[in-house]
Amino acid sequence: MIPYLPFATLSLMYLFQERIYNFGAGPAMLPNEVMEIAAAEFLNYKGSGMSVMEVSHREPLFEDVITEAEILLRKLLNLGGDYSVAFFSGGATLHFSALPLNLLKEGESFDVAHTGIWTKKAWEEGLKFNEVNVIYDSTNNHFTDVPVLTDSELSGKGKYLHITSNNTIYGTQYPEIPKIKQIPLVADMTSELLSRKIDVKDFGVIFAGAQKNIGPSGLSLVIIRNDLLGISGRKIPVLLDYSVMVKNRSLYNTPSTYSIYIAKLVFEWLLKLGGIEAIEKVNEQKAKLIYDFIDSSSLYVCPVQKRARSKMNVVFLLKDKNLDSKFLDEAEKSGLHGLGGHRLVGGFRASIYNSMPLSGVQKFCCCNLHHLIGQHRG
Repeated sequence: MIPYLPFATLSLMYLFQERIYNFGAGPAMLPNEVMEIAAAEFLNYKGSGMSVMEVSHREPLFEDVITEAEILLRKLLNLGGDYSVAFFSGGATLHFSALPLNLLKEGESFDVAHTGIWTKKAWEEGLKFNEVNVIYDSTNNHFTDVPVLTDSELSGKGKYLHITSNNTIYGTQYPEIPKIKQIPLVADMTSELLSRKIDVKDFGVIFAGAQKNIGPSGLSLVIIRNDLLGISGRKIPVLLDYSVMVKNRSLYNTPSTYSIYIAKLVFEWLLKLGGIEAIEKVNEQKAKLIYDFIDSSSLYVCPVQKRARSKMNVVFLLKDKNLDSKFLDEAEKSGLHGLGGHRLVGGFRASIYNSMPLSGVQKFCCCNLHHLIGQHRG
């Protein structure tokens, strides 16, 4: 039987337990500073005597949270009044259904550049409602590269172009966002939003699940150009209707209140660091360090074309696959968690999102793990 311990005692126990480096693809690690603030405010948010997760979404106390979250996001992205923001309960996959319903009339189609599993899922879901034009397919190169897309590659029939800007599973990323002028660009930026500078005006719609760079799972956000709201004329399920969610400030129903609160703290943390420009420099430093290490190693290989290598998800393989299990076991012992590749592709993946400190990447590159693996190589 586990003995009862007061909450304060448990808090002290966890406080002095060393945190590991979580390289998992998501839900990802959150900044320590954010976790500490959330812990301090957990039982009594701003003197209310309640946790944020206990506050009604109709009370001014929470309305201030969601309003501030949007204000901070707009500041980070330099978002003008010609774009609206909405928070949704559900991940990015939710929007594979919502996007065609909101942006297409019956009988219309959209273009997709197929660069991995997430574009395939968007394509398959879109076919339930409309036609889909696949203008690029990286299946033949085993999803190790991304295209250079311009208006000339468009089908001429699609009403928007759907891309996944960063592919977590295959470790690819568009080095530059495509400059599409003829139709709106719709980007799934789940695994990279807020990690590098972008010009929001290049997009018609940006959507992202929160669990990589924004906050906990169970939350997604949409940034949509105002002229794209309400254009389909279709009967849309109310919680998928972007116009309804924007009009009701994401409060049509009970939102994911605690996840939005954590997202607000993450936005504050980013601004305190110096905004996206500052975190981008750190991300570039982390990515260079780990790719240089892998490329110079006799143990590992990165299968991704150099121009398309993700700065968020570093995919690599052991040259001796017989050591895969040994690698993961030793990594866990070293406090390096979540380095296994996606179940569909295997190998390894180090996810180095905004919250992964440089010290985590340095530990990965310098720890005794690699020496131990080298000793077991055949």
